[in-house]
Amino acid sequence: MIFLFFYLFILAILFFFVITLIFIPYGFTMYSLITLVTVPQQIINIAKDKAIRRNHTLEHATINVLEKYAGGRLPLSGLAQKNGFIISGAQDPNLVVEAAQEGLNLLKRGECQLAIHRNCGTSIAIANFTAALLFLLFLIQTGYFSIFAILIALLMANILGPYLGEFTQKYFTTSCDVEDLEIVGIQPEFRSEGHYNVLLNYMPQGYFIRTECIKLIRK
Repeated sequence: MIFLFFYLFILAILFFFVITLIFIPYGFTMYSLITLVTVPQQIINIAKDKAIRRNHTLEHATINVLEKYAGGRLPLSGLAQKNGFIISGAQDPNLVVEAAQEGLNLLKRGECQLAIHRNCGTSIAIANFTAALLFLLFLIQTGYFSIFAILIALLMANILGPYLGEFTQKYFTTSCDVEDLEIVGIQPEFRSEGHYNVLLNYMPQGYFIRTECIKLIRK
């Protein structure tokens, strides 16, 4: 009886493994097709919006300065908007403002390398796009689905992704034209955990740094 149960258990595992091997390439193909459409559109939308590109630059500069203060990588993330940017994971608002102002001053002095951050969502999106493109090219070339093709595509994307991501950040999703940009305020960004975590709703998960262009202020 025990032997029969063990035998059926092994068969079930093998069946699941075979089914997985069959369907993973199909799932990855669908994911690749979606990625090829959505990622370029996202990059184009950011590239066309100069306000978001400037704030994206300052967001990266702020995180880079905060990490310089800490002496290493920090579990921070950011999101650029038209009127500012969010730094999530930071605890001290005064330190965030100080880092943002220092980052802005350095950018105005020409230190545009601060506009690039290796962990930016742009780099992740470009790595995914690269993997999707390579996989589909391999699929077109060979004419059949393959786990091996997925692994090769992921490996190449892991190698090329950081360089392509930094290139995309530099020329499409950031802008060092921040001479007229100024920081005008900061406010906490609160959690939204639902009714079962009411106390957490009053704990800031990050801070929104508001920016404005001084040309608009003068008008």
